[in-house]
Amino acid sequence: MKKALIITYYWPPAGGSGVQRWLKFVKYFRNFDIEPVVFTVKNPHYQILDKSLENEIPKGIEILKQSIWEPNNILSFIVKKNNETVGFLNPNPSFFGKLVQYIRANYFIPDARKFWIKPSVKYLENYLSKNEIDVIITTGPPHSTHLIGLKLKQKLAIKWIADFRDPWTEIDYFHQLPLTKKSIKKHKYLEKEVLNNADAVLVVGNTMKNNYSKFNNNVITVTNGFDNEIGDTKGILDTKFTITHIGLMNADRNPKILWKVLAEISGENKDFTKDFELKLIGKIAPDVSKDILVNDLGNSVHIIDYIPHDKVIEFQKTSQLLLLVVNNVPSAKAIITGKVFEYLMAKRPILAIAPTNGDLAEIVKKTNSGFVIGFDDEVLLKKTILDLYSRFKQQNLEINSKNIEQFHRRELTKKVSKIINSITK
Repeated sequence: MKKALIITYYWPPAGGSGVQRWLKFVKYFRNFDIEPVVFTVKNPHYQILDKSLENEIPKGIEILKQSIWEPNNILSFIVKKNNETVGFLNPNPSFFGKLVQYIRANYFIPDARKFWIKPSVKYLENYLSKNEIDVIITTGPPHSTHLIGLKLKQKLAIKWIADFRDPWTEIDYFHQLPLTKKSIKKHKYLEKEVLNNADAVLVVGNTMKNNYSKFNNNVITVTNGFDNEIGDTKGILDTKFTITHIGLMNADRNPKILWKVLAEISGENKDFTKDFELKLIGKIAPDVSKDILVNDLGNSVHIIDYIPHDKVIEFQKTSQLLLLVVNNVPSAKAIITGKVFEYLMAKRPILAIAPTNGDLAEIVKKTNSGFVIGFDDEVLLKKTILDLYSRFKQQNLEINSKNIEQFHRRELTKKVSKIINSITK
C-alpha cells in the first residue's frame, strides 16, 4: 500500500466543495490501496466552520498538525477596530482600508500563510526521515502549501504532486489586487518554480491544463465532484417557482443581467410575480443587495447567510431551478465553481450565467444538465427563464442528465490513485 502525505491548510475543511476536495479523496483512498497522512494547521484562521464534515474523516487516519502565525488575525482586529470591512477586496475601502490591502498584497507573498512554510518544512523533514512516505501532495490555495512542497522536493528529492484547486496568477481576483510590478513578478516566478519542479500537477479544468502545460508535461485534469450523500432520492419540490443560488455572491459574481430580466418579467407577468421566489444561500456582497432592491425584487428574495453542508443538500433537491453564476472577470472561461457537481447529483435544472465557451459550459453541455447564458445575453436569458417557468406551470420542469457518474468522488479518487502509482513506480 502506497502512503501519501497531503499538505493542506483546510482540515477539517471549511467552505465550499472545492475546499472539501481532499477530504473526499482521503475518504476513498483506502479503496485504492493508498494510505493517506494529513499535515495541516493546528490553529487555523477560519471565517466559516462546518463541523458536520468531521464525520467524513476515516477512522485511524494519521493527522499531523503544526502551529501557524497568521497576520490575518492582527489585520482583522485592526480593520474591525477602524470599522472597516474585513474582506480582502472591499470595493470601496477608506484610505486605511487601501493601506491594509496594499500591505497584504505586497508583503505577504504568496499569501498571508507564508509564515507556515519554514516551520512546516523543518517539521516535515524530521517526520519524513523517520517515516516512509511515497509521495507528498500539496493543495492550494493558499499557495504557501506549494512552497512547502517545493522546498521538500529540493531538499529530499521526494515525489511531489501539486494540486491547484484554483489557479495562482490567473485566479479571478488577482487582477484586482493592488500589486506592484515587483510583486507580480515574484508571484509569477514562484508559480513557475512550483510548476517546473512538481512530478505531476493536478488542475480542476481544461483551460488551466492548457495554461500550465507550458511549464510541466504532466498536467492532469481532475475536477471536483459530488458524493454519495446527495443520493438518487428526489426531494419534495417547492410549490413556488424557486431559483436557488448556493455559495458566495461577491461583487464580481453579481448577475446584474439576471436582476434586470427578473424585474422585467415580474412587471409583465403577475402570475410570475406571485409564483417566483429567489433563494440566496451564503454571504452576498452589499452591491448584490443593492441591485436586488433597485430592481424591486426584495419581496421575492429569501436570503440565508449560512447553513451546514448537509442541510444545503435539501435545498438543492427541492428547488425548481439551481442558479450558477461565474465571476465576470478576465479568467472567467477557466472557472468551474465546485457547486456545479453537487447540482448535477441533485438532478434539478441548472441555469448558469457564464462564458458559453468555458469549462463550466462544457460540463453542463456534456451532462445535459441545464442552460448556460453569456454575461450579456439578456434576450436569451429572458426567453430561457420564461420557457422554464412555462414548464413549471405545466408541472413538467425536469432534467434528464447523463454521464454524471464520472464526477463521483470515488471515481475521481481512483483517477488520483492511478496518478500516484504512475509517479511512484
